[in-house]
Amino acid sequence: MSVALPPSMTVLERGWLSSNNVLFDDGDAVSIVDTGYVSHAPQTLALVQSLARGRPLTRIVNTHLHSDHVGGNAQLQSHYAAAGCTISIPPGLAAAVSAWDVDALTYAPTGQRCDRFIHDTLLHDGDVLMLGGLRWDVLAAPGHDPHMVMLHNAAHRILISADALWENGFGAIFPEIEGESGFAEQRAALALIAGHAPRVVIPGHGAPFTDVGAALERAQARLDALASDPARNARQVARVLIKFWLLDRREVALDALIAHFAQARYLPLINDRYFHQPFEQFMRRTVTELAAMGAITVDDGRVRNRDG
Repeated sequence: MSVALPPSMTVLERGWLSSNNVLFDDGDAVSIVDTGYVSHAPQTLALVQSLARGRPLTRIVNTHLHSDHVGGNAQLQSHYAAAGCTISIPPGLAAAVSAWDVDALTYAPTGQRCDRFIHDTLLHDGDVLMLGGLRWDVLAAPGHDPHMVMLHNAAHRILISADALWENGFGAIFPEIEGESGFAEQRAALALIAGHAPRVVIPGHGAPFTDVGAALERAQARLDALASDPARNARQVARVLIKFWLLDRREVALDALIAHFAQARYLPLINDRYFHQPFEQFMRRTVTELAAMGAITVDDGRVRNRDG
């Protein structure tokens, strides 16, 4: 089902390795919200060039700094440097971006990649942006990520929800595996969305949708289940990280997969905090769970991503 949006907006729905991108027609230039994963950066640039029709990209806005939302920043910023392309990010990790601290930015702990970029301005809760000739209010939405923001247009009742709300769920609650609060913040983010009563939600992943009430009900039920059993959330995070890496790598030896995540802090942390198994046993169990779900296949010691 297509969703009616103002003509100055184009939603580029990407695969799950890359977040969706929202391109705005600003007249003589274009702007974009979120830029996908680094391995898709050339494709992201090609999409922007095609839709911009010779006009420059002058602004990149990031809802949060996870690798699948900022991986195209560096290439786009470099390509449009002569046009003065700027990058706006939420303030929580601004110092980490300046120092390019891949631990604080979670790229090393998750075993993911991102090319270094330079930010120019910050997006604070309550700020107002003009994109595509429309007013967008910046709304803080911690939960999936402590520093995430959403963008809300009241005139058309459109919400760019990032990973706070998808049609079927929301992004994994990463703070909880660090021993920090995340479930309460996610609950508040869902209440914030409900309070604004958007007509259309443009999620960070998946197609835009209009049955927002039903999506909120599904998200609340999922959150209740995760909050009642934090180990369930931890298992989900572990599976998400492995699946994400396989979306990029496509196929890898099981031993190489285990070795990769042994060096990435999050999976050992999850095992140590929740499951207390030998790490290889924990990894093999998680891979088996993914295979049982149909997300991957395992054959002769090789692990392959499975699409769909």
